[in-house]
Amino acid sequence: MVLVGNPASPYSRSLRIGRALAAEGYEVEIAAITGAGVPDREDGGTVCVRRYRPSGFFARMAATYQVPVEERVGGAAARRGAMPVRVARAMAGRFWRWVFWPHTVRGWWRTLARELPPADLYHACGSLTIGAALAARRRDARAGRRSVVIYDVIDIVMESNNVLGFPGLVRRWLSWRERRWARASDAIVSVNEPFADRVVARMRPRVRPVVVPNYPEPWTSPAGTPDLIRTELGLPASTRIVLFQGRLGPNLGLDESAEAILLVPDAVLVLIGFGRWFDLCRARDRDPRLAGRHFTLPARHPDELLGWTASADVALIPLPAISYNQRFTTPNKFLEAMAAGTPIVLGPNLPTMEAMLQRHDLGRVARSLGPADLAAAIRALLDRPDTVRADERDRIRALAAERFTWPVAAHVYGELVRSLADG
Repeated sequence: MVLVGNPASPYSRSLRIGRALAAEGYEVEIAAITGAGVPDREDGGTVCVRRYRPSGFFARMAATYQVPVEERVGGAAARRGAMPVRVARAMAGRFWRWVFWPHTVRGWWRTLARELPPADLYHACGSLTIGAALAARRRDARAGRRSVVIYDVIDIVMESNNVLGFPGLVRRWLSWRERRWARASDAIVSVNEPFADRVVARMRPRVRPVVVPNYPEPWTSPAGTPDLIRTELGLPASTRIVLFQGRLGPNLGLDESAEAILLVPDAVLVLIGFGRWFDLCRARDRDPRLAGRHFTLPARHPDELLGWTASADVALIPLPAISYNQRFTTPNKFLEAMAAGTPIVLGPNLPTMEAMLQRHDLGRVARSLGPADLAAAIRALLDRPDTVRADERDRIRALAAERFTWPVAAHVYGELVRSLADG
């Protein structure tokens, strides 16, 4: 069982872990949460996805929060009139988040307690799932079955953007509980070395986490550079594509990126993703200042995403360094840009990605997240001769295919799984 605290429609980490487990001889189910527009069950060959519907008191809290467009675009008078209601809702929401975190998945946990079939191995993707995985192991033990739990530290949650507003006392309590969960698991994996270091410092596990990076699966570029984005949007070949792909939300540099693209001639900013700001970004496409320079497209399946990433001229990763988690992360968009051979513009003060970028000459680091500095870094990559840019893409793609590809990570994960199975 690979537990995922979202609809997994799809979720690349769970797919790769599931396929690695299938290669080890396991029958694999990804246990996710029901979501709008996705079926409750998908059979994908060696890996099945089953989505469980939240139940009980917390079921109503399971829906993903979406930012209404009118809260950010227009309607100022209406917003002022609704201020008392908005303040009351915000205060009530904070109370629920603080006391019952992770409140959005507790209804899902309740359903899993009744319906999740027993398994030999539970792989818990992140802190939203580890509590349910440990509960399943306890049920197995009462039934006389042996099972193991792997806690996958995909984020350092208690030092992430999501909890920056929590009071210190609440964060300490939640950190203590997460530490208990981590220490109760049979093994811990993390997505990079800095996260493994932080787990050791914060949670004091019995064994250091095994690093299993979320490298993309092997990808062979078709003849020539793909041109999926220009074809989709009907853009001429002379238009230069700057791509941001992945989750769309606050504290990701999207506002600054929209302003920066106006300072780059013959270029457009294309967002491919999902999340709470998707509708807001779609509305920005129609903003008279940005119309024709800003485009938002839905997320693509992980198996298709590298072709879309390779269709861009620059991959933009303007994350503000506002938390430990964000400073030291290696997000999918960074690794996918490498696999696709697309040069990267990175925001400053992101040491894990910056070290890789400079060591392997993958692109440029912007001096700041100001629109002018982002635009200058983008232009530095775009304004080089076509032959130089083509050679660079080939070099980056070859490097990624040799060193930063999923079979490398799957081998490490397979060794861990076999050691746990051997008891």
